Amino acid sequence: MSSTHRRVLGAGVAATAIAALVAGTPALAGPGNKPAVKGNPNLTSVQLLSFNDYHGRLQATEGPLAAVFDPTATPVGGAEYLSSKLTELRSKVGDSKSLTVAAGDLIGGSPFLSGLFHDEPSVESLNAMGLDVSSVGNHEFDEGTDELLRMQEGGCHLVDGCYFPDEPYAGADFPWLAANVIKKSNGRTFLPGTWVKEISGTKVGFIGMTLEGTDLLVSPGGISSVTFKDEVETANSAAKKLKKQGVKAIVVLMHEGGANAGTYNSCVGISEPIATMATQFSPEIDQIVTGHTHNPYICSIPDPDGNPRLVTSAADYGRVVTETNLVINKRSGEVDRGRTTSTNHLVTRTTKDPVQTEVIAKWDALSGPLGRQVVGSHVESITGHSTPSSNRAIETPIGALVADAILWGTSGANGGAQIALMNVGGVRASLTYAQSAGEGDGNITYAEAYAIAPFGNLLNTLDLTGAQLKAVLEQQYQTGINRAPMLSLCVSEGFTYTWDATRPEGQRVVAESMKLNGVPMSQTATYRVATLSFLAQGGDAFTAFKDGTNLLGGPEDLKNLVDFFKANPGLKAPTSRIDGL
Repeated sequence: MSSTHRRVLGAGVAATAIAALVAGTPALAGPGNKPAVKGNPNLTSVQLLSFNDYHGRLQATEGPLAAVFDPTATPVGGAEYLSSKLTELRSKVGDSKSLTVAAGDLIGGSPFLSGLFHDEPSVESLNAMGLDVSSVGNHEFDEGTDELLRMQEGGCHLVDGCYFPDEPYAGADFPWLAANVIKKSNGRTFLPGTWVKEISGTKVGFIGMTLEGTDLLVSPGGISSVTFKDEVETANSAAKKLKKQGVKAIVVLMHEGGANAGTYNSCVGISEPIATMATQFSPEIDQIVTGHTHNPYICSIPDPDGNPRLVTSAADYGRVVTETNLVINKRSGEVDRGRTTSTNHLVTRTTKDPVQTEVIAKWDALSGPLGRQVVGSHVESITGHSTPSSNRAIETPIGALVADAILWGTSGANGGAQIALMNVGGVRASLTYAQSAGEGDGNITYAEAYAIAPFGNLLNTLDLTGAQLKAVLEQQYQTGINRAPMLSLCVSEGFTYTWDATRPEGQRVVAESMKLNGVPMSQTATYRVATLSFLAQGGDAFTAFKDGTNLLGGPEDLKNLVDFFKANPGLKAPTSRIDGL
């Protein structure tokens, strides 16, 4: 990938230097830690309120931040409270001096209330809370480029139509920026790459983009018309163009980040990739607002000229808002980084915005009855779902159960599948035995099924030889690519094998251990294997799937899962099928 040079070259040196700067100490409130000069006619300030990874979390159902970020375990989040917090913070300076910005993943991977309606509720919520501009993230592409254009521009869903015929979906009031998403047809950006706003007597330019590795994280079929470019090269080129246009105050909104080992207003041992990337962005860029990692942090990381620069992130799900006081010299148009400060604020559940309450009620009236329908039952908790910060390198009971459901829906006349594979990262909820919404202990609701499988994949069945199946399994561990080295695949009942992590890359599956219903598998024989369309198309860098033949499409994964629950009451947690994971 074109990003190799900046991901690897000099990464160790940069990371060491940054760790020495920030490890074990809270981040500075601002690069120079100097107060803004009141009454100075040459200085003005712009309030930037930023957040990231909203993921349609309208309802206040998320827990507090992780203990490492907030030891007080303060209840936070929910659209009603996020909107109120934004209003509260804007009141400090007035709306005319404030901008609200975001760093992607506003939609996609959303709970039932929003995801069921292709995230129209999420956009309506964001419109109502006054979002000005956002970058795209990888989840903006979950349903493909055409659907993202619809989310931006408005119009009824091509399949599901208008949910409110008298009030068709109007689109986003804010622009999504995609500076590094390039159309193959003409080399132009898929969406605008930059946005400039004149505020407080000066111009502020924004560059928005997603991570270069987005193509590994979403279904390839939906993004076949675009390519994703290197973030650093893209931002530096865009900054140069903004500078030529007379815009000297420049902020990057980027859906990529790092991990913080300290509290939500600190910067303790900030990790890659942002640790190195931040040192490579042009000195013309004054602040980097990040996302994707679901971590909160306020960092000061030197730019290539050695000058400190703020790098921020606001956790996820509307639970944190970053407030930046961007101080600008009106004569030069340049940001005074020495006086610029950033602070992360918890979105405490104190005051509800009634407009957001109305938005939630409007969509809940449609989704509630369906979501509360009981579609199955289980006799014990079945856990191990994935979150952005969880371990995706292991076999999990809920992942194995979903694999069983895929096999159930694609076997026999429905595809002839003998084996099913499911990526751990795609299973987004567990089944907890205790009731969550009055459905009764051990009952599975439609909303709970949706939470497990929110991405709208189709099931695919294809022919793989034993050797090709082994190649797929070997791709669970890959280095030198833009993804986590280990991403596990859970397997359906009847298929077993041994994973030996001590062996070299590409040789970790013990071939002679591969068995189907207790019978050793041949490397030359052909087997019918079922999986998600996302994986069958090479998603998550499982490119070996594309060597399969006789591909047959199947039902949508959520529908299949619901039907599986209905047909198999009293489910138990599957036991391990993979020795070594």
